[in-house]
Amino acid sequence: MTENPGPFTRRVGERDDLGTSRVSDLMTTGSFTCAPQTPVREAAGLMADRQVSSLCVVDDGRLVGIVTVRDLAAKVVARDRSHDTVVSEVMSADPLHLPPRAIGSDVLHAMQERRIGHVPIVEDGRLCGIVTQTDLMRFQALSSATLVHEIAIAESAAQMRPVTARIPELLAQLVGLGHRHEVVTRLITDIADAATRRLLVLAEQALGAPPVRYLWLACGSQGRQEQTGVSDQDNCLILDDAVGEADLAYFDELARFVSDGLHEIGYYYCPGDMMATNPRWRQPLQVWRGYFRDWIETPNPEAQMLASVMFDLRPIGGAFELFEGLHAETLARASQNTIFVAHMTSNALKHGPPLGLLHRFARIRSGEHRGKLDLKHGGVVPVVDLARLYALQGRLRPVNTRARLEAAAQARLISPRGGEDLLAACDTIAQTRLRHQAGRVDRGEAPDNYMAPEDLPRLERRHLRDAFRVVKGLQSTLGHGRSVV
Repeated sequence: MTENPGPFTRRVGERDDLGTSRVSDLMTTGSFTCAPQTPVREAAGLMADRQVSSLCVVDDGRLVGIVTVRDLAAKVVARDRSHDTVVSEVMSADPLHLPPRAIGSDVLHAMQERRIGHVPIVEDGRLCGIVTQTDLMRFQALSSATLVHEIAIAESAAQMRPVTARIPELLAQLVGLGHRHEVVTRLITDIADAATRRLLVLAEQALGAPPVRYLWLACGSQGRQEQTGVSDQDNCLILDDAVGEADLAYFDELARFVSDGLHEIGYYYCPGDMMATNPRWRQPLQVWRGYFRDWIETPNPEAQMLASVMFDLRPIGGAFELFEGLHAETLARASQNTIFVAHMTSNALKHGPPLGLLHRFARIRSGEHRGKLDLKHGGVVPVVDLARLYALQGRLRPVNTRARLEAAAQARLISPRGGEDLLAACDTIAQTRLRHQAGRVDRGEAPDNYMAPEDLPRLERRHLRDAFRVVKGLQSTLGHGRSVV
């Protein structure tokens, strides 16, 4: 790969090691060629503009040579040759090349044996791409563990920023490697968790030891361990009941330090201000107990919305014991209150799959994303809401959506057939969303949640429609007050 990917397309393999990864999945494709009669001055300019260290020399689509920065230095600059010298006079003619069906270790061994850093990939005489030492290093080095380690030793948010900037590339790699959606989102979320905990450590170093115990929690997609390439922050603080009025300023500063740091590294401020920087979501444990009690006993529309968010809480850093009792008693109280469960059922039906008459896709009708499907609010969110409802009804402890669905099926809150269908629908929708985001990353675009149905092959389009129908059917069953057991 190039030292800076620039306009090139990075193809990602099906496996995580060079011994089983196809060269076709490692190679860089793009405009990295020149003709044999190109002046070396122009070739050098092309390398500089495209931030690459070599150009494949192509004549009528067929590879005839390769010219590298080293060739220009050794054969042109060092020998004081004219900058009008043509590339064919200084290139390495008929370079070693491999077919796309070769594996990564073939490239590595060839580089080591021949002491070269670039291997063109050729099929039927025509250039398909190129693999460089940088490609191999990046393929082997990029992993969630690498990013977590780099975050754990960062001394500031500024040092974390280039690390979290690689998350879209990691997402594309994980999807390309064939990992399931719940694995991908778990690994992506682990990075956000690590960044949050590191910022908490840095905050305590800057502000001093906390005056009382505290617990930082995440809700939303981070709470459910379902982050993708598009995430803002949703968080809160539970403080020990021993906290005094004079201690509150410390936690205000700590919350701002962490939230500002998360924003700086790409986890943007929550548009709804559902963050620990808001005093409402930075309270002693007894206040939080009152919050959940009031939401359950007086389930007005705001309470339904807040309960939906806060029932996805997951401890991230601090005194985890502050949450354990609160979580258990809240699940017990919620499951026993039939009026609250009825309101939460109604709330779970607010977001429906994008299906219209005759089960055709209901596309966005206007605006920037006209003609597309919203794979978040129309796809993932309805499944998330159903899973949360089952968790409340059954006092299920998992927070992750798929884990909740599995627990609900095991607890017979949903029939075996219904559970099987809903899990399959969840997988189809979530996997389609991730593949869409990975595809945008591979094209050099920012990941988003808006996809045109025609971007999918016909069979996948049908599977997505069937998944939406399953979700809509279960919503209809709940809406009519019928059991799904």
